[in-house]
Amino acid sequence: MFAKPQSEHRWLDQLVGNWDFEHVCQTPDGTKSSTLGQMRCRSLGGMWLVCESNGESEGSEAWSSILTVGFDPALNQYVGTFIASMMANIWHYRGVLEAKNNRLPLESQGPAFDGTGTCNYRDTIAIIDRDHWLFTSEMQLEDTTWQQFMSGNHIRS
Repeated sequence: MFAKPQSEHRWLDQLVGNWDFEHVCQTPDGTKSSTLGQMRCRSLGGMWLVCESNGESEGSEAWSSILTVGFDPALNQYVGTFIASMMANIWHYRGVLEAKNNRLPLESQGPAFDGTGTCNYRDTIAIIDRDHWLFTSEMQLEDTTWQQFMSGNHIRS
């Protein structure tokens, strides 16, 4: 009944710890913002990575979020969720590790920026080294190309 962590689960362990970050965002309408914050990532039984963040964006109120990522052997994919205090929706992730590049792209679907329905999104975790990783967010445009709208730099604290 109890699953055992596999190598895919252990890959997530390199994110366990406390992180300081800066996220820079540019929405499709050209609005730019920057956020400073902290993230605490822990392992849930070696099976799930749970990351709790808080921060404050320029000119707006404080926010918090929870990111979960694990590996589902039946799907042979990473799976997860993202929720945040400034959103009413939950993001469901699925992705496959690009081991050669030490990157984990996580695809999801969510509300379009212009409020006219939904679109595809991709959040990517890219490990730089033991004390540094990047988190980027992209949206898929109508022509099927991807446009990055957020980049987050995480440094171990």
